[in-house]
Amino acid sequence: MLNNSLLFLNLGTGELVLIMLVVLLLFGGKKLPELARGLGRGIREFKDASEGIKQELHDSMNKPAEGNNSNPNKDQQ
Repeated sequence: MLNNSLLFLNLGTGELVLIMLVVLLLFGGKKLPELARGLGRGIREFKDASEGIKQELHDSMNKPAEGNNSNPNKDQQ
C-alpha cells in the first residue's frame, strides 16, 4: 500500500532515507513520536469527517422526497 501511494511522487529509497534524516535533525528524537501522533489524529479526524459526509449524501439521495407524493401526470388524465 505504501509503495503504491508513493509511486506518483517518484521517490526512491535513498530520497526517503534523506527526508527521514532531515526530519530527525530538525525535530529531534523526542519530538517525532508526538508529531506522528498528531498527524495520525488529524488523518483519522479527516477520514471520519469524510465518511460522515459520504453517509449524509448517500442517505439524502436514497430518501424519497417528503411532501411530494402527488402524481404530476394526474392532472393530464
